[in-house]
Amino acid sequence: MRPGLRLGMDAALRERIERAVETHALINAIKHEGEADLGAIMGPLMGEHPDFREYGDRIPEIAGPVVAAVNDLEHEARRARLEELDPEALAELEAEAEPETEHPLPELPNADAYDQIRMRCAPNPNGPWHLGHARMPAVIGTYKDRYDGWFCIRFDDTDPETKRPDLDAYDAILEDVAYLGFEPDAVYRASDRLELYYDRARELIERGGAYTCSCDAETFSALKNDGEACPHREKDPETVAAEFEAMIDGEYDPGEMVLRVRTDIEHKNPALRDWVAFRMIDTPHPRETASEYRCWPMLDFQSGIDDHEIGITHIIRGIDLQDSAKRQQFLYDYFDWAYPEVIHWGHVQVEGYGVPLSTSSIAALIADGDLDGWDDPRAPTLASLRRRGIRGDAIVEAMIQLGTSTSNVDLSMSTIYANNRERIDADADRYFYVREGERMPISDTDPIARPPIHPEYDRGTREIPVDDAVLVESDDLPAVGERVWLKGLGPVRRTDDGFVGTDDDIEAVRSGELSVIHWVPADASVSVTLRTPEGDVSGRAEPGLADVAPDEVLQFERVGFARIDTTDPEIVAYFAHP
Repeated sequence: MRPGLRLGMDAALRERIERAVETHALINAIKHEGEADLGAIMGPLMGEHPDFREYGDRIPEIAGPVVAAVNDLEHEARRARLEELDPEALAELEAEAEPETEHPLPELPNADAYDQIRMRCAPNPNGPWHLGHARMPAVIGTYKDRYDGWFCIRFDDTDPETKRPDLDAYDAILEDVAYLGFEPDAVYRASDRLELYYDRARELIERGGAYTCSCDAETFSALKNDGEACPHREKDPETVAAEFEAMIDGEYDPGEMVLRVRTDIEHKNPALRDWVAFRMIDTPHPRETASEYRCWPMLDFQSGIDDHEIGITHIIRGIDLQDSAKRQQFLYDYFDWAYPEVIHWGHVQVEGYGVPLSTSSIAALIADGDLDGWDDPRAPTLASLRRRGIRGDAIVEAMIQLGTSTSNVDLSMSTIYANNRERIDADADRYFYVREGERMPISDTDPIARPPIHPEYDRGTREIPVDDAVLVESDDLPAVGERVWLKGLGPVRRTDDGFVGTDDDIEAVRSGELSVIHWVPADASVSVTLRTPEGDVSGRAEPGLADVAPDEVLQFERVGFARIDTTDPEIVAYFAHP
């Protein structure tokens, strides 16, 4: 509205305000099963009807009698009236009131048989976590809360060569678990537990459950596939024990000697026949406390022993690891242990990234300079999502909804974005940000625009100087002679010389006659680099953005949500999602 014009209110506008107030009062009263609160409905009312704001000082006197009338109605009468005014709003309220649907995570098998549910998340610390890794802590952390149970992080780091641990990954993974909202009850590093594995191997040898084998890989593979016993299988326990001690002392080269678990050499599944429990590795472990060891357990042995020693009651693992449970069952039978309950699930396919969901692939892209690091916005990592302003519990909710099916499941990033939007929208202040702006001189408008800090909550307005010119995005620029509504400022027409204010009112926007576009002052705006999964974008933002502190999440109107990363020496924001 132009300066100097009086704010009038005709009968039609007053009737529209009364009807909107009544609708919001009915929603408020029905939702809380009590009386409507005038203060509580003002924010949503103004957010839904921005044209009411210029009459803000008069609306309470209009709304008061309407709210009082709503409060005089019985609950069923309120429902009937809301169904008449806004049936969709009533349907949404009733849907919210329905009892929760069945939990996407099934009950744990035989949970009642255990005094305490104990689970483990067992990552290989060969790099920080990508998004797929979040599924395990999300699910076991949720089960812990559901059963008042216990869970640990156990770093399965007994392969210092093929899946070599990254020393920075231990802490990075624990930070990722905390980001997701969980705190483990204990943290173990398998590389600290070699002496325990040696002791259990010695006991297994005494029980006749293991033997040392010096066959080369090709020879043993042929024997195994034919269901024939290795010639070393019948060594006496004393010889096996002595050769195993020689392995521990590092007296053999890699491939020269292994310790095998004695199973069924004619088992229908060759993968289960006399599998390797320990092998020799010359590559020193990167952790100093484990760097002197050369005899290392295979994962199936190490994990099987640890699950018993730690008291794990339920294991969740990929369906591709079904043979692990079967191999470990041989160990448990030798020791007369009860095997934990096992849930197998399919893999997660994440839609929305052009980068492979693989730690080694991401590491290679970083090494080649194609990604800036693990928190590059293009990387499908938890570090990246955290830096972009995605809440950890938004990821957890999406992972929980996948359930524990044995089928492979697809996770769309849009699901995480929708979850996150619910969590951040109410607190995210609004700002204008223009990409590839076109400079347009402007005249006959207010010298200062005052758009709301948040359109749905009464948090005041922000002041944006208009000056002599504005920047608008190229795609928003109207043709000469056409009109648009500059968001938070008002209607303008494009002329040969720039923008000129007009007398159109907000009805022109509601009717679709005028489109609404965002803008920034051409000279008072600040430079901002927006880092997105598609690459960096340069642009200008309204001057008030210079006062926003790092780590704050906001919304660039008509662009999307973003997290302020740095403000000095330049403003850099990480794009979260639309």
